[in-house]
Amino acid sequence: MVHPVIPQIIALAHPLAGSLGLQVVGAVFHTHQDPPVLRIDICHPERDISLGDCEQMSRALETALDTTELLPEAYVLEVSSPGISRLLTTDREFISFKGFPVIVTTAEPHAGQQEWTGQLIRRDEGTVHINQKGRAIAIPRTLVAKVQLTDGDEPD
Repeated sequence: MVHPVIPQIIALAHPLAGSLGLQVVGAVFHTHQDPPVLRIDICHPERDISLGDCEQMSRALETALDTTELLPEAYVLEVSSPGISRLLTTDREFISFKGFPVIVTTAEPHAGQQEWTGQLIRRDEGTVHINQKGRAIAIPRTLVAKVQLTDGDEPD
């Protein structure tokens, strides 16, 4: 379950990231840790994220958060790149990562299996489409638990 403050933090972080040429791709607030940890994942649309990008975003977001009452208690801010193992969730990500290798995991078996590996073709209103060794596979979105980028090749 998403922490109730996350949408407000994302709304605050998006324009800051944009001003730095970055994009916010995720946020999570780990309240079970002491102090709680707010993690913001960022990406750059054309290159890998650098440590400098994370530092700039961290400074900008920390300053902005300090001027709000969103997090009145002590917390740790982490700004990072989600890396290649990242989950795809938004329409923009499905468009950006067309042709990339993915693993699609279903909540229950579809055509006899729960994990599908292939190259992402697209996602539409009802289906996630992948290419598995030249064969088009259509997986109903109602069954999809997650779609994750992978750096591995398709299994033999």
